[in-house]
Amino acid sequence: MVFSLTAIPSPFTTTIYLNLKSPNLYSQKHIKMSKTQCSLSVSSQSKTAQFDLKTYWTTLIGEINQELDRAVPIQYPDKIYEAMRYSVLAKGAKRSPPVMCVAACELFGGNRLAAFPTACALEMVHAASLIHDDLPCMDDDPSRRGQPSNHKIYGVDMAILAGDALFPLGFSHIVSQTPSDLVPEQRLLRVIAEIARAVGSKGMAAGQFLDLEGGPNAVEFVQEKKFGEMGECSAVCGGLLAGATDDEIQRLRRYGRAVGVLYQVVDDILEAKTMKSKFDEEEKRKKRKSYVAVYGVEKAIEVAEELRAKAKKELDGFEKYGESVVPLYSFVDYAADRGFSFGESS
Repeated sequence: MVFSLTAIPSPFTTTIYLNLKSPNLYSQKHIKMSKTQCSLSVSSQSKTAQFDLKTYWTTLIGEINQELDRAVPIQYPDKIYEAMRYSVLAKGAKRSPPVMCVAACELFGGNRLAAFPTACALEMVHAASLIHDDLPCMDDDPSRRGQPSNHKIYGVDMAILAGDALFPLGFSHIVSQTPSDLVPEQRLLRVIAEIARAVGSKGMAAGQFLDLEGGPNAVEFVQEKKFGEMGECSAVCGGLLAGATDDEIQRLRRYGRAVGVLYQVVDDILEAKTMKSKFDEEEKRKKRKSYVAVYGVEKAIEVAEELRAKAKKELDGFEKYGESVVPLYSFVDYAADRGFSFGESS
């Protein structure tokens, strides 16, 4: 069992090995959970072994980049649009929200062309949230995807305006560009309402607020709102566009949220393993609420295992759709294992 798991590198494969071989290192509860996770991982690998996620994802990135380039042209006032394009068209962007949206739409037989306008809108919203998160008054990040943050290039004032402009542009793009013969108006209304909910005071904004304010036992809420909401919204929007049932939408909601948080938790685990000093760790603790910062690496590994199993359990309910569900399974494995690289930072 251990050898089948280590066939795909994972940030917590070594820990699973230790759990099975060295019971004295962890509690019996943790050991039991890890054994269960092993069986889940092996099962899911058999479903996705023949699927080339990197090709699928890379192809979509190219198509989405073309759509985004057309969706955010340079026009008056030029500087705002330049700042918008700087973040939306940033090199190295994995386009995770739009790709998940397209995959969820295709799961239910939806046309990829029907999903592209919403997929682009999700990337605009995602870019806007990153611009604002990086501001000195928020997370105060000087770089993003290996490049200077938006406010470092265009100034804080212009960065705020660029983010403010991208949010409504996303909604406008959905309304004006979605083919009416492919997506009924009622579905579009639900998509717009879903995105508005995800980014608003009960969604991502709430997560950022608590990340700034702190408070006891806030880490789960912060992670789910800051990172889970985007994954949840992306999967749900794809399902809505294709006419998924209410029960299927709820499955997508739970799946997307789990994947969104899983991706960030694994990011934090990998980052923690590269920290060079205790000072670095303290800086990370001050910077944001994460499972690694609050509970340590081992607890974060446990959370990642649970999230991976939770996401795949939701997808089991879509088995009637056959191979169409495989891309969504593959996203879970990628979030946990990072089995390949796009050549740039995320």
